[in-house]
Amino acid sequence: MVQFINKNKHLLAKENIRLIATGTTGSKVEAVGIKVRKMLSGPLGGDAQIAARVAEGKTKMVLFFKDPNSSHAHEPDISMLIRICDVHNVPLATNEATAQLLLLGLDEMK
Repeated sequence: MVQFINKNKHLLAKENIRLIATGTTGSKVEAVGIKVRKMLSGPLGGDAQIAARVAEGKTKMVLFFKDPNSSHAHEPDISMLIRICDVHNVPLATNEATAQLLLLGLDEMK
């Protein structure tokens, strides 16, 4: 995720784009000099916090990369986040290729 964010700084640097992240990912993103609002760590409820923001209409797009080859202790939280994005018709990318398309789509909308 950090490499992806770093690679797309030019698209994410726009005034109207504000990044939020789960705690661990947010700390890694901040370490490369990118401003981000950190939620709790995923296993401690960060995924749920982001899902709540989606449900409240405060988050318009979710990029949540997950490794399909490993299990996650907080898999139910991840499934819930995906479901909430579906329910509220919020674009969701779980891999780099889809995330790139979403960001390029944002850039085209300007």
